[in-house]
Amino acid sequence: MHAPFPALRLRRTRSAAWSRRLHRETTLTPADFIWPLFIAEGEGVEEPIASLPGVSRWSVDGIVARAREARALGIPCLAFFPNTPAHLRSEDGREALNPDNLMCRAIRAVKDAVPDIGILTDVALDPYTAHGHDGLVDTAGYVVNDATVEILVGQSLNQAAAGADIIAPSDMMDGRVGTIRAALEAEGHANVQIMAYAAKYASAFYGPFRDAVGSRGLLKGDKATYQMDHGNAEEALREVALDLAEGADSVMVKPGLPYLDIVARVKQRFEVPVFAYQVSGEYAMIEAAVAAGAADRDAIVLETLTAFKRAGCSGVLTYHAVHAARLLGA
Repeated sequence: MHAPFPALRLRRTRSAAWSRRLHRETTLTPADFIWPLFIAEGEGVEEPIASLPGVSRWSVDGIVARAREARALGIPCLAFFPNTPAHLRSEDGREALNPDNLMCRAIRAVKDAVPDIGILTDVALDPYTAHGHDGLVDTAGYVVNDATVEILVGQSLNQAAAGADIIAPSDMMDGRVGTIRAALEAEGHANVQIMAYAAKYASAFYGPFRDAVGSRGLLKGDKATYQMDHGNAEEALREVALDLAEGADSVMVKPGLPYLDIVARVKQRFEVPVFAYQVSGEYAMIEAAVAAGAADRDAIVLETLTAFKRAGCSGVLTYHAVHAARLLGA
């Protein structure tokens, strides 16, 4: 039972800044962030992404410099996404299996230069296919499941051999987590984690990301046959349960802010590490609001990232990682 007013005044603990800090229930630190980075071919390359103001693609040497920056700021992990050159994209996405592809070169370079930072690698075929889908397609344009999983296993082993710390299957094929886990164990990668994109929705918030990895103009149709319907929540819990049963170490909800109810339900139901991806469209909307004078960047970035933690996230993939880390370290 609570005391009645005026014995209890909830504003009492809010009356001074020191007290507000003391009573804060949810805290945010740079260790809560995973910084997504886009990789480009070449050397000394920085390619600004028009639909993601402030975000660029970097050649491998630039990725190494970003890794050093992240370490200095206390950001523990990077997430890599390659912009594969057009001539290396194919119907079967075979470049994903090349041990010298952009992703693997970036992994090795960062592990050589900054060995104490974590590397999360995306496992899906959309950066490598000529049609922009996450898997193989049949003659009717349907993304086939089991044949895709076979290639995803090879892609995962390729990245693990290069030095990836966390394999993150984002494809949403059925059964891929268990198959990848078994393959990693068989090949001696027992300590390589799997962060499953367990509840990944077919969302309208992904457009700028597709610009960043060069797949927007390639995509034929949509991804609704494998990514989740945005009206479904119970299905998300079933997806999470399956991925955990197959050996996922942690799970992800994507997109982020529009799906905080899913984050909270997953955390409450399973009590496992849950991550969320503050996706490209969310980032672009914040930057557009700032550019229009409708929001203060510092305040809105910290507020939105705190919301992820309050909902139950262990960490957040965010393009604002460096900006937020600097604010928190100030």
